[in-house]
Amino acid sequence: MAVPKSKITRSRRGMRRSHDSLSPDAYVESKDTGELHRPHHIDLKTGMYKGRQVLNVKSKT
Repeated sequence: MAVPKSKITRSRRGMRRSHDSLSPDAYVESKDTGELHRPHHIDLKTGMYKGRQVLNVKSKT
């Protein structure tokens, strides 16, 4: 069975795990409505993406 040659210090272990942390989801504010939406995704309230209408949104009335 493989056995480590030396103990991994807390510092080195922490450096290895530094990229494992979770980052919060990014949201941007829509220029038209002020609603928050994910970057590089369609704004579902308006159907706009990069300033173009790409989705026809049904009104709730």
